[in-house]
Amino acid sequence: MGTLATVLAGRKIPTFSDRYRADAEGDIEDIDGVLKITRIRVAYTLSVPPGKADDAREALKTYITQCPAAMSVRGCIEIIDSAQISEFPA
Repeated sequence: MGTLATVLAGRKIPTFSDRYRADAEGDIEDIDGVLKITRIRVAYTLSVPPGKADDAREALKTYITQCPAAMSVRGCIEIIDSAQISEFPA
């Protein structure tokens, strides 16, 4: 969440706790007798200022390559992210 918040801030999109949330879940599978995290899904809920939805979508396309945690496990654990973006009233 921190890396995405930083990228959003660069696009002048605030991430106050009442407007920015992430729900994460993962899959653990038995791989050759060893339990392994194979997949992590993160669903963001974001409420942005009017006219900023496209900027938020662009941030979501790029933030993961700047995320130390994601880059540490990329290739070992599949990371799937999605977002529900709405604009709050002016």
